[in-house]
Amino acid sequence: MDVSSSALAREESVPEKSSFLYRGMRLPFLLIVICFAAWGLAGNLTDPLVSVFGSVFSMSALQASLVQFAYYGAYFALAVPAAWINSHLGYKGGVLIGLLLAATGGILFLPASQMMTYSMFLVALFTLAAGLSILETSANPYVMAMGPRHNATRRLNFAQSFNPVGSNLGVLLAAIFILPNVNPATAEQRASLTQEALAEMQSAELQAVMGPYLTLALVYVVIAIAIAMVRVPRYEPLLADRKRDGNMQPGSRLGRLVRNRRYAFGVVAQFFNVAAQTCTWTFTIHYVIQTLGVSDSVAGYWLQASLLVFLVSRFVMVGVMGRVDPRKLMTWMCVIGVVLSLVAVLSGNLLGAVAVVSLSACISLLFPTIYGISLEGLGQDTKYGAAGLVMAIVGGALMPLVQGWVIDITSARISYVVVALCFAVIAAFGVYVQKHPRVGEASDGDLA
Repeated sequence: MDVSSSALAREESVPEKSSFLYRGMRLPFLLIVICFAAWGLAGNLTDPLVSVFGSVFSMSALQASLVQFAYYGAYFALAVPAAWINSHLGYKGGVLIGLLLAATGGILFLPASQMMTYSMFLVALFTLAAGLSILETSANPYVMAMGPRHNATRRLNFAQSFNPVGSNLGVLLAAIFILPNVNPATAEQRASLTQEALAEMQSAELQAVMGPYLTLALVYVVIAIAIAMVRVPRYEPLLADRKRDGNMQPGSRLGRLVRNRRYAFGVVAQFFNVAAQTCTWTFTIHYVIQTLGVSDSVAGYWLQASLLVFLVSRFVMVGVMGRVDPRKLMTWMCVIGVVLSLVAVLSGNLLGAVAVVSLSACISLLFPTIYGISLEGLGQDTKYGAAGLVMAIVGGALMPLVQGWVIDITSARISYVVVALCFAVIAAFGVYVQKHPRVGEASDGDLA
């Protein structure tokens, strides 16, 4: 960095502290908020694919759950590389790379639909999610660093409120363009077909899967171009580490993060949060079909209702946080989540289906609240701390396998015991952070 640019960075590193955003950050913030909606769309467009692939390829719930394993496994695998990208290229560079890699994954659905093999769809999903892992690892701390530290968690909750907007759109697209095109033939009926007839049926079903993902790829490219063209002020918290002033903290970065009990417990809580969210939404269709005896397309609208509850609740929770301690709110919503999960297990009727849909209200505030609380005070370790919290999304890859196994040996109704256990762990984190509040106040640089 030359002298003039260094002076500029110092000049812009101490912006106004009373505002919601730093000066000149309004348009960049708006574009990143669009990213929150865009990756929510992909995530919940993917949830119904467990049921779709289970029907198309005549697989068990456990086998079909590999969809979520590939999707969230990619989040785990790419989180640390994303932190390295952010450290060397800054948050904006990470966002751009994530968007373009995600677009590549969407494009891979074209050859996957032509090859008609489950494994190729898993490759496409892994590539898509790899890009979204980089995007999310970059965008969350990027939003927190776009303004003063004292309102960083509120700013992240606001940005995250638009994630369910995309989530609802994703479920709606699946309900309109994918689920109605899945042939209701059972595995036995498919087995009785000739190879030619079965291939023709599968081709029509998989073509329906391809379309929304190709459109999604185009959307990601357009967003990336817009972000690339927008100038971002050179505030120090937004710069790559190599362009920033300041001394490195002593010791191992990993060691510092592991020894930080608040952060470490936060990673565990995030694991079970994403697990609860993914399990709830992935198997909503299974639960509704088994308990109410409706078709795939009708069950898809129950999932849509879950996402609408999530959307409304996310904005409601942001408002409630202005009056209630987020730690207490998080704890009580998790306790309610345990109760609703047990209602779903014990009832197995319309009441149980309503309880499953209502779980989305409990989930709505968890991700940004756990994220913001866990990153407080990490300073120079924030970028890699953010990666650890995104790696915790692997809970969405592992726990659906557990719930799918429970479904295979019992029923969708009994499987919601898994969700109840997830909420119990997050409630324990809420109790912990209330009993062990963060000591001291961090500076704005602590979000860098």
